Amino acid sequence: MSRHKILIVEDEPVIAENISLYLDNNDFEVSGIAYDAAEAFDQLKTNTPDAVILDINLESDHSGIDIAQHINQRYQLPFIFLTSYADKNTLERAKQVKPDGYIVKPFNERTLLASLEIAISNYAERKNHGLPGLSMDKLNRYLHTPFSDREFEIVCLVYQGMTNSQIAEMVFISQNTVKTHLKNIHLKMDANTRLEVINNLRNLMLK
Repeated sequence: MSRHKILIVEDEPVIAENISLYLDNNDFEVSGIAYDAAEAFDQLKTNTPDAVILDINLESDHSGIDIAQHINQRYQLPFIFLTSYADKNTLERAKQVKPDGYIVKPFNERTLLASLEIAISNYAERKNHGLPGLSMDKLNRYLHTPFSDREFEIVCLVYQGMTNSQIAEMVFISQNTVKTHLKNIHLKMDANTRLEVINNLRNLMLK
């Protein structure tokens, strides 16, 4: 509940497990691993994540690019491609679905984590562009239990796509304290994921 949930779509089990370890050891939570398109579509429907890491060439009827098109049409989530291919044709196909990042294998942990953080932050900034800024007074009018000053400070950073460690550094508190505040924020917003928190914030500010 307190970390960004990431869906991994990768048909090589060893690579998928390595990605999962990288994420779980840092500021992310793996919502699921899909080894083919059918599993990816099911995960997106039943366990919608906050972002997706997509292999392009899958041992499947659909490619990662097909899955990306589905994400754009149905879910509007940030996603990055993680692939062995960087030829002109693959890049041109990938550009059509506007990924938030493109990493060529082999990759390392730091590259993956940095790319994912930037993708989530940039996506949040694009989605929030043109919308009214968050107002504590307005939000609290619609909540059964109002935000405290600290919770509102944190929710503003969540709205910007910040990770737990980034929030902890910015407001000078521990990550465990951030998680406690996020648990309360999720309860007050009636949300199970960060994506739901952000969408609920946007909807309340547009009322």
